[in-house]
Amino acid sequence: MEILIASLLLAWGAVTADHPDVTIDQMVQASIQYEEQQLAAQTPEETSEPGKEGDKRDPQRDAPVIKGVYATAHSAGGARLASLLKLIDDTELNSIVIDVKDDWGYITYPTEDPKLTAMGTSKKIIKNVDQLMTTLDEHDVYPIARIVVFKDTVLAKLKPEWSFKNPDGSIWVNNRKESFVNPYLKEVWEYNVNVAKEAAKLGFKEIQFDYVRFPEGFEKKADKLTYMKDERTRVDAVSEFVQYAREQLYPLGVRVSVDIFGYAASVPAAEGIGQDFVKISNNVDVISPMVYPSHYTAGWFGSKVPDAAPFVTIDGAMKDTHKKLEPLENNQPIIRPWIQDFTATWIKGHVKYGKHEVEEQIRALSENGIHEFLLWNASNVYTQGVDYEK
Repeated sequence: MEILIASLLLAWGAVTADHPDVTIDQMVQASIQYEEQQLAAQTPEETSEPGKEGDKRDPQRDAPVIKGVYATAHSAGGARLASLLKLIDDTELNSIVIDVKDDWGYITYPTEDPKLTAMGTSKKIIKNVDQLMTTLDEHDVYPIARIVVFKDTVLAKLKPEWSFKNPDGSIWVNNRKESFVNPYLKEVWEYNVNVAKEAAKLGFKEIQFDYVRFPEGFEKKADKLTYMKDERTRVDAVSEFVQYAREQLYPLGVRVSVDIFGYAASVPAAEGIGQDFVKISNNVDVISPMVYPSHYTAGWFGSKVPDAAPFVTIDGAMKDTHKKLEPLENNQPIIRPWIQDFTATWIKGHVKYGKHEVEEQIRALSENGIHEFLLWNASNVYTQGVDYEK
């Protein structure tokens, strides 16, 4: 069912299976009590074997309740940053998720890591990343670094042997002319974790991994493609990357979060693309299901048009999320969903999203005991006058 939905989303052409699409122009512009007490008094470096599977010792224990917005590197490094900071200064919002490695695979600032520099995958979109971090700190912004992992057209072209090849030897691309790199390869893991490590050293307090999966519908094309693999399942390859990343990053004192299909909480594991909601959640500090109402097709949670029923859709998605994470008991991560602050004009029966629709989503989260969220708008223009304390 999950693959069918992903296919439908792609057929609409206006969204990817993860976040709503960004046009080129928009991309440019756009556990005992004592032990717990002792652990709380220690720094991440002082705890033993940090970041192991099922270990939820939060490296950011003093972090506030996060309510944030998304910003492309162009927005964060350009004039739009001022309007985003004003929104944060004037409201209960307190965080910005910034593209550090974007949807094409570019590192968005002049990296100083020799290994990354040697790859030649950096662009000077954010020309002065140190100044950006200083500015964010001056506005008391909790900075989150978004790293698009396995969807990486730049790296696939640079390292075809790290990607998937067609029978004729060419690099496989999807219908959006995007390529993926191979989640089985440790070299790919290390490359992305090196980007994350530099982001942590720059001052980002959380690393958010996106596109932590194989391409959509991969199970239908896997036998026709040439790529390196081993005896592990696709689910194991993806979840082991997440575990590896957290083990590597925990000593640096940063949280690790992962974006995941919102409907993954409502269906069995998506083995075709390698995403298992519970296995991934067991290895992160924060899980961010993308529960945009526009991403659900007719019939979900009893709605003919889920996009037009933001409260009902988010309410149902959060109930499923809680149920899905029950097996993890005390090892559950923070649930911080992505919610919708854009109008999905491609959907028949859609509604225009504004103050009411955003607040209805927040109200649904709150009634399910969830008080953290991230707002997505591809152009980084967010609704004014929203009560983020609903």
